[in-house]
Amino acid sequence: MTNAESEPGGFARFVSGRKSKWVVLVLWIILLAGLGPLAGKINDVQKNDIGAWLPKSADSTKEVVQEQKFQPPIFPGLVVFQRDGGLTDDDKKIVDGLKAKLTDPANATFKDKKNPTVDEKKTWAYKFSTVVASGVQEIPAPKSLAVLNIPIDPGTAGWNKLGDVVTAINDEIGTPPAGLKVHVTGAAGNAADSMKSFKKVDGALTYVTFGVVILILLLAYRSPVLWILPIFSVAFAYTGASGMVYLLAKHAGLTVNGWSAFVLPVLAVGAGVDYAMLILARYREELRRYEDRHEAMAHAIHRAGPAVFASSATVAVSMLCLLLAEMNSTKGLGPVSAVAVGFSLIAMTTLFPALLVILGRWVFWPVKPSFGSVEPTASGVWARMGRRVAKRPRAVWVGTTLILAVCAVGLSSLKLHPLNGAESFTDKPDSVVGAQILQDNGLGGTGNPIYVTMNRAARDEVAGKIQSVPGIVTGSVTPPQGLPDVKDGIGLLQATTTAPSDSPAGRDTAMAVRAAVHSVPGADAHVGGWAAMAKDSATAASHDDKTLIPVILLVVFVILALLLRAVLAPLLLMLTVVLSFGASLGISALMFHGPFGLGGEDNSFPLIVFVFLVALGVDYNIFLMTRIREEAVRNGTRRGALIGLAATGGVITWAGLVLASTFGVLGTLTITFAAELGFAVALGVLLDTLIVRSVLVTALTLDIGKRMWWPSKLSSAPEPDGGTLEAARAADDGVLVS
Repeated sequence: MTNAESEPGGFARFVSGRKSKWVVLVLWIILLAGLGPLAGKINDVQKNDIGAWLPKSADSTKEVVQEQKFQPPIFPGLVVFQRDGGLTDDDKKIVDGLKAKLTDPANATFKDKKNPTVDEKKTWAYKFSTVVASGVQEIPAPKSLAVLNIPIDPGTAGWNKLGDVVTAINDEIGTPPAGLKVHVTGAAGNAADSMKSFKKVDGALTYVTFGVVILILLLAYRSPVLWILPIFSVAFAYTGASGMVYLLAKHAGLTVNGWSAFVLPVLAVGAGVDYAMLILARYREELRRYEDRHEAMAHAIHRAGPAVFASSATVAVSMLCLLLAEMNSTKGLGPVSAVAVGFSLIAMTTLFPALLVILGRWVFWPVKPSFGSVEPTASGVWARMGRRVAKRPRAVWVGTTLILAVCAVGLSSLKLHPLNGAESFTDKPDSVVGAQILQDNGLGGTGNPIYVTMNRAARDEVAGKIQSVPGIVTGSVTPPQGLPDVKDGIGLLQATTTAPSDSPAGRDTAMAVRAAVHSVPGADAHVGGWAAMAKDSATAASHDDKTLIPVILLVVFVILALLLRAVLAPLLLMLTVVLSFGASLGISALMFHGPFGLGGEDNSFPLIVFVFLVALGVDYNIFLMTRIREEAVRNGTRRGALIGLAATGGVITWAGLVLASTFGVLGTLTITFAAELGFAVALGVLLDTLIVRSVLVTALTLDIGKRMWWPSKLSSAPEPDGGTLEAARAADDGVLVS
């Protein structure tokens, strides 16, 4: 018995063939043998230096390029010693001892990495080889404080090396005497605290994700062994993707930073499990129609394949659109995400089906789908949901739209701005405590000066312009300590702001300096430093929002139009996903600034949430609408809508729960951006799964009927049920038609 309009093609036959299934397995083993050893090296090719994050065209980026003639990009680490009532002589000895070791040339330059007898990780010289010894200095401070400014050159190792140095500083100080408080802050301290948060959740992300997948598969299929195959296949996909990303970064110039490396497993696992569950559900359905499991899998791939391929194409192409971004950190995220989704697609449409047919029906034990048995989804919860929606579809979709629109009003609560140190964390780590102490004592701008490069001949005039700007500490406009006055005809100056560099006032001061120095004829001056970088990043992020969101919407629309061979249906689907995005972001904003008590959202936050929600949210509509279209050919669009919802409702819901849980783990991070992203995406996925797909899209399809497929022939073809709602309602409990 068959419900096919066409027979499975060569690809579906190959991955499920009696002999070729073994070829698929062997090919994957060979692939993993080559890429597996490279997967563990992905951290070796990460670039977390300033250039990997800043927009290339920004003035601060140009300043960094010229500043590198004098010194590498410096991350300041500020060690704050505090004792109420004033530091004691013993306290000062600790400060002087640390400063002496840091400024000792032997410690700063020793790099005996070729000597296997030296345990580098336990030597002072190795831990502090990135400290710029000539720049270490004690900052004048009130008698209750001592502040050491420790400039650090992390090189291409980026944040990892910064964390090592901060750890080494704390290890050297040890447990301070009673009453003496020591905090490491500045850019290096912030980086170290960020790394701690990522390390805490890194393993948990994997374990929780796989744990949720196992639990959902156990609940959905009630089999104690079935869950092994998706987990095994996802692990292969993730390993292969990591190895490929390493090769592209090593030999093709792909930029991989800490953020994109962290997102890689989230997408590989989340998308892979989605595809696995869709194929598994269709395979189980076909096993009831075909006695031969190879034939059943061939038809399952033939039926579910277009939806899976379209889904992965939507995500991958949407991610590749990020290559148009000005922010390098956003730009690098695109190809890494596309590789993750691509490997998930390949694994779930080749390896996973091959493993299922190799092992046979017994993997579903104890509830094996037997040949000729009734499909349980025909009378399940989603079939009943469809019948309820069919009673008054127009009232349902209008009411649902209004509710989501009201939720989207919360968008006005978003507070988009560069997050300062305290706002960057959901808790109060050591670096935030230290920064607050500096600010309370009038040292908020310490350690993060404004840097200005210019043509040597204009240096004196530029220096005067800088000093004339309100908010610049008097007498702070000088060449950096220990550096030459001029190099290759370029001069370098630094200036300290009265306001913290990560505050709005600090950023305004940097922009005022930029305006002042740009007015000097022939100076070719560029302004950098942390305040200027934050401002330039915010400007680039705002540009990317306005540029990329329309591009991504257009790309997704084209993919949907090609898949569904229609214009109206893709347009309505896009509108529902955008509405879902607005509602999820609106609810999230209200939660962030209400119960969660967070300070704001980074300027790049809306775009990243949009990319994930539109790309991933469309997935579920693709899964539903491709099935509706398939059924519409035989049963009419309205009847097909009820059959499609009944057949896909369960698997899409479980898949949505998996993906939401995967992103939800990000919410456990103490890094504000990651926590907000995890919450917003998880909420959006649940809205798409439970409301948009099951209620809104179904109601729209039932109300509009075959006109959904305009302008294709299906929109004007006679329907078997006459195209009436009454016929759809009167259908026999949504029973699947063969």
